[in-house]
Amino acid sequence: MAYESEIQFTLDTICPWTYLAKRRLDRALEQIPSDAPVRFSVKYLPYQLYPEASRAGEDKYEWYKKSKYDDSEEKMKMYTTLMSAYGATEGIEYKFGGTVANTLQAHRLIQHFQEVKGVEVADKIVKSLYTQYFEEEKHPSSSDTLLRAATEAGVSESEAQAFIDDENEGLMDVKMLIREQAGNGIDSVPYIVIEGKRRDLTLVGAKEVGEYVKALNQVIKESG
Repeated sequence: MAYESEIQFTLDTICPWTYLAKRRLDRALEQIPSDAPVRFSVKYLPYQLYPEASRAGEDKYEWYKKSKYDDSEEKMKMYTTLMSAYGATEGIEYKFGGTVANTLQAHRLIQHFQEVKGVEVADKIVKSLYTQYFEEEKHPSSSDTLLRAATEAGVSESEAQAFIDDENEGLMDVKMLIREQAGNGIDSVPYIVIEGKRRDLTLVGAKEVGEYVKALNQVIKESG
C-alpha cells in the first residue's frame, strides 16, 4: 500500500515567487511514476505578505516601485525584466499592471473549497487566481475574480456566489491558520513541507524543478 505524503504549500496569491514555485512543483510531481510507493497530494495553507493592504487596493506597479524599489524606475525595470524571464521558463506571462490588494478573501475561498471539495478543486482555484492576477491583471480578491476561480474549478455558480457573499463564513478559521503559520516561524513564501515517513523535508523559496524532484525522490527512498 502506497504511503500518503501531504505536501503543505504555504502561499500568498499575490506573490510571484509562489506562482513560479507552484508551476515547478507541478512539473516535478509529473516526473514521479504513477506506481511509486508514495502518493503525493498538495494542501494549500494561507499566508499574507501584506496584511495591511486595503480591500480596494492600489496600483500594483506603483506600489511595487515605491515599497520595494525606493521609487526607482530603473530598479523596477530590472525586477520586471527578471520576473518576466523567470516566468517565461515556466510558461507564465507575468504582467505588472492592475491592482495589489488584501488577499484574505482569496485565502478564505481556497481553504473553504479545499475542505468541502478536496485538493483537486483547491488546486484549480489556486491556478485560476494566479492566472487572473499575474497574467490578466485582475483584482486578486474581488467577487468577480473569486467567482471565476471557483466556477473554473467546477464549483456551481450558485454555491460559489453564496459562499463569496457570506464574508464571515470560514473567516476566523483562515485568520487562525495565518497566525499558525507565523507562529511556526514562516515569514516568507513559498514555504513547502513534504511529509515523509522518516522525516519531513522543507523547501523555502522558489526552487528549481530538479530540487523538487530530488526532495520527492528522497521521501520515496525513505518510505521503504
